[in-house]
Amino acid sequence: MMEAAMTYRTPVNTNPAARALVAVNRMVMHVVGAIAAALVLAETAVLLTGVVYRYALHDPLVWSDELASILFIWLSMLGAVLALDRGEHMRLTAIINKCSEKGRIWLETVAAMVVCIFVLMVIHPAVDHSVEQMAITTPALEIPDGLRAAALPVGAILMLLAAVSRMAAVSSLRLLLSALAVVAVIGGGLWLAKPALLAMGNYNLIVFFVLLIGVCVAGGIPIAFAFGTATMAYLALATNAPLMIVVSRMDEGMSSLILLSVPLFVLLGSLLEMSGLAKTLIDFMGALLGHVRGGLQYVLLGAMFLVSGISGSKAADMAAIAPALFPEMKKRGSKPEELVALLSSSGAMTETIPPSLVLITIGAVCSVSITALFIGGLMPAAIATIAIAVVCWLRARREPMPNVKRAPLSLILKTLVAAIPALALPMLIRVAVIEGVATATEVATIGVAYTVVVGLIMHLFMKHLNFKRLYPMLVESAALSGAILLIIGMATSMAWALTQSGFSAKLVALMQGVPGGGTGFLLITIVIFIVLGSLLEGIPAIVLFGPLLFPVARSLGVHDVHYAMVVILAMGIGLFAPPFGVGFYAACAIGKVSPDGVFNRVWGYLAALVVALLVVAFVPWLSIGFL
Repeated sequence: MMEAAMTYRTPVNTNPAARALVAVNRMVMHVVGAIAAALVLAETAVLLTGVVYRYALHDPLVWSDELASILFIWLSMLGAVLALDRGEHMRLTAIINKCSEKGRIWLETVAAMVVCIFVLMVIHPAVDHSVEQMAITTPALEIPDGLRAAALPVGAILMLLAAVSRMAAVSSLRLLLSALAVVAVIGGGLWLAKPALLAMGNYNLIVFFVLLIGVCVAGGIPIAFAFGTATMAYLALATNAPLMIVVSRMDEGMSSLILLSVPLFVLLGSLLEMSGLAKTLIDFMGALLGHVRGGLQYVLLGAMFLVSGISGSKAADMAAIAPALFPEMKKRGSKPEELVALLSSSGAMTETIPPSLVLITIGAVCSVSITALFIGGLMPAAIATIAIAVVCWLRARREPMPNVKRAPLSLILKTLVAAIPALALPMLIRVAVIEGVATATEVATIGVAYTVVVGLIMHLFMKHLNFKRLYPMLVESAALSGAILLIIGMATSMAWALTQSGFSAKLVALMQGVPGGGTGFLLITIVIFIVLGSLLEGIPAIVLFGPLLFPVARSLGVHDVHYAMVVILAMGIGLFAPPFGVGFYAACAIGKVSPDGVFNRVWGYLAALVVALLVVAFVPWLSIGFL
């Protein structure tokens, strides 16, 4: 879920220089937004051209993937800049939201200052890295690879501008000085403790990667920068490794060709809602099931099952479906708190449904076949959906029968015909990848083209498209993609540091000795990822701990795909579990209901999901039986 990292406020600093800086930043960010939107379009066009030449003309373009990779790193970094400026980087907000207004502004100032310090430390190594890459020539386009790597220092400089502008906008001089003093005290204390940290050996990992990250995350610092700050501090104070390694590992983590599908699926999810295809699905299922007791609850579950995973954002999935269903459900007597509890749990159940970005991410960082993950994810999601449906049925028995007549066959057929293009899209995506016809990136490109064509055809008859939404949608796609990919880059650097320290080998040895062998390990995994999913979000938790734990699973005889399903479902439950799960609060915000009223109602659904998770964990066939 996306939680505002640092929301815009009316500037409290009346200094003319501060206001001028804020104005300059806004102008720069308008330019960055325009370039990022153009890169989303260019990336889509290049990949679509490559697909057409490969499959339609049988004449593969040797340069298309290479050009797409160059555009991708620029899109990732500029998107991360926009996410920082717009306050859309992932972070923990449970603690900061309990502070007073003054306390929140102070913590935002500290967060912006930590971001400033981190990017200041990154800029010089990033420049060195891009200069070094200039000596490498790309094989197809025959241009210096440094032109691609230059995205890293440019992005860091723009992030510095955004963070400094944020401090100037919301902070008085007193707040700035007090925040600087706190950061200086912590930094100075770590520097003075350097001899002691070195003497601690690997126990210093607790200081950097538990305590320091814990303080950063609890203080509302975006998770990506919390990872980066801890890694940079560890390398600078506890090793002799050059800081350029952080940048090179970031580059490596953000440049995987598999991740090219991330911005495309984010764009596809936005287009699905904008084109009206999502609404046709809901209309059809409403006509089919709306007359039965609890029928619209089943419609919500079905819509989440079909639509989820395509947008890359659980908040986007929920926001596309809830407004279309909630008004009618309330008319039929459903309580808003119950609806939000169901919405939240349905978000948790759908993490394994292809083409979920979580599946793509875990495949990329843990070296697992994405095709196998797409195949393996369907049955666990179906089991979780059935578990929630059982709770819906039990609760619906206490409700009166809806005063709604069964829809006539003519209406059902009419809505079915209208929904066929929408029903075909998720089937097209999943079958194409599962059958090996196209890669996840290629099928995302095809899906975008399909949705654009179908949406335009529908517009000829319905005139429902608002083309003014197109540019903001492209900018939002770039920002969301950048937020996700920056976390992957930072976590890649952090995972490298943990591996080099010897921690990974010790973790493997420790986990291999847990009681119960593979079964005990799976139970420990469930507990770990429910907690991590609640505190760190899904993708950060998987990127950081996946590469460490998957080798343990393999050594204990647990299949990669089976283990991935257990990890993802556990993470999804944590993501939507109160009191810390940010997905839970996103669902409450979308449903416009106080979390207090939902708190007690969501546990029944989450308990059903835990049962489903245990079934998936102890019946490996559900995950790997169709591979």
